[in-house]
Amino acid sequence: MKRIALALSFLLWTAAALAGQDDAWLMLEKASQAAHALSYKGIFVYQTGASSKSVQVTHMNYGQGEYSRMVVLDGSPREALSQGNDMVIFNPRNEKVVIEKKRGQSMFPALLPDNMELIKTVYQAQLGGEERVGGRDGYVVNLSPKDQYRYGYKLWTDKEYGLLLKSMMIGDKNVALDQIAFSQILLMDGQSMDWFRPTLDKTKAYVMEKDAPSKLDASEIDWDVTKLPNGYRKVDQVKRMVANKQTPVTQLIFSDGLSSVSVFIEDIPKGVRPKVGHTMMGATHFYAIVNDAHQVIAVGEVPEVTVTYFANAVSFKNKSK
Repeated sequence: MKRIALALSFLLWTAAALAGQDDAWLMLEKASQAAHALSYKGIFVYQTGASSKSVQVTHMNYGQGEYSRMVVLDGSPREALSQGNDMVIFNPRNEKVVIEKKRGQSMFPALLPDNMELIKTVYQAQLGGEERVGGRDGYVVNLSPKDQYRYGYKLWTDKEYGLLLKSMMIGDKNVALDQIAFSQILLMDGQSMDWFRPTLDKTKAYVMEKDAPSKLDASEIDWDVTKLPNGYRKVDQVKRMVANKQTPVTQLIFSDGLSSVSVFIEDIPKGVRPKVGHTMMGATHFYAIVNDAHQVIAVGEVPEVTVTYFANAVSFKNKSK
């Protein structure tokens, strides 16, 4: 009888745990959809290490599409306007404002992928109670990595609307590495687009970014990145000119749907001492090696083992003689 009772208890516990995972994934799916579907305005604070930055975000979605505007409130004024997947950043540099074009950037609170199946294979989700964030009642969801190649996350979702209210990246020994959280948030009504314009500084000249990143053709790729850690896939590859460099730098971007790693590859000019080894800044790790007369650097808000893996996964098709 005792064994039967223990078996029944285990089955009940397992069923409750599985139901808890299902509920957690449903909440995250709702949060992913809410970030794009709702119209809202608020201020969130990004904290990493001893530094913090406040950002005002306005987001609207109605019949004509999805629009957002982000304004950095601390330090040098900087803002970004996006329509759909296209983003334009107004970034003061010296006596000018450089207008940069970007695409496919995931910005808070739209951090979660549209397809939750992408992260289900590499993270476990569990409910973690209820907490209040930015004046809103929320549910807590814990995302634990299934391997050593990514950090964990603690996420807070709005009870009523599902919007992501707070995100915390969790490292070894349950240490918080950084966090982003709304200090205030307001759901908006109406369709006025008066807010969707940059703040212009008449004292500065506005110029388009020079040498913007461009797509790589298959004929330009002379390397492979094989045997990636489980869940990661290549999402983009571009080439860009970098200040003080004579030749373009290739950037390959990999993601598991939540974490991401960039691998930079460039020729090493004669007389230039290449970088080798590991460095870190907050939650971001850098790992540099030399491979076939090329500088290879992997960068990401991931554990050290991950950037080391990616840097060493680059193999050149036509080895230099």
